[in-house]
Amino acid sequence: MTVIVGYVVSMGCIFGVYVFHGGNIKVILEALPFEIITIFGGALGAFAVNNQPKVLRASLKLIPQAVKSSKYTKARYLELMALLYDILQKARKEGLMAIEKDVEDPHSSTIFKKYESIASDHHVVEFMTDYLRMMVSGNLNAHEIESLMDSEIDTHHAEAHAPIAAIARLAGALPAFGIVAAVLGVVNTMGSVGQPPAVLGGMIASALVGTFLGILLAYGVVEPLGGLLEQKSEDSAKELQCIKTTLLASMQGYNPSTAIEFGRKVLFSTERPTFAELESHVRGKK
Repeated sequence: MTVIVGYVVSMGCIFGVYVFHGGNIKVILEALPFEIITIFGGALGAFAVNNQPKVLRASLKLIPQAVKSSKYTKARYLELMALLYDILQKARKEGLMAIEKDVEDPHSSTIFKKYESIASDHHVVEFMTDYLRMMVSGNLNAHEIESLMDSEIDTHHAEAHAPIAAIARLAGALPAFGIVAAVLGVVNTMGSVGQPPAVLGGMIASALVGTFLGILLAYGVVEPLGGLLEQKSEDSAKELQCIKTTLLASMQGYNPSTAIEFGRKVLFSTERPTFAELESHVRGKK
């Protein structure tokens, strides 16, 4: 909703002030379809050439996420840390081998079933169970697992950033395609030099709409979209860092209550639950 409101306010102010000061909106509306096809058609064609198919698919999947509210809320983090607490508490009381079945088949695990919002996220469950499995096997120490976690988080960040970078490049290209559309309009105008001044003026105005639209689409539509998606990507990486910090704290000998406190501390302050909130939630889930 915030995205839609932002776009409405932005476009309303730009075109509203233009009309208020006597601008002829008909000139823009008449040129709009042709300029949009020229600018967006050229930019999207270049976008397809500039990116691998996997990045194109990721971009198409990512864009709709901009209008959805973030799933990375305080409530989600409370569920995540309560899940980690339950797993680590079971391992501490009954031994690491006791969580082997939970790790191997999380969808059948009574612990994971308590936290449906987390259990339904395949990527998070896979990340968590992979490293719990390594803890159960006992073949790697904390430093080796930390290094492996960092590598996986870096890979996740690179994959998540690729479509965002592609959208940023698209935003950078739109003003140039706006200039292309404007130059084509000027070329068309120069081929009609014999026309009356009023006709030539209209053709020049139509050509300049191309430059205007290229800049507007770049800095008023696409670039803000890329910035928002980048912030959402950082939220998803923060969740993995929370899991990483909690599991490493457990491997270093801290009890489950202290381990999830380590994880709580790495969260952004806007979504981070307080110590009392986390403790109350964990107790309520027992």
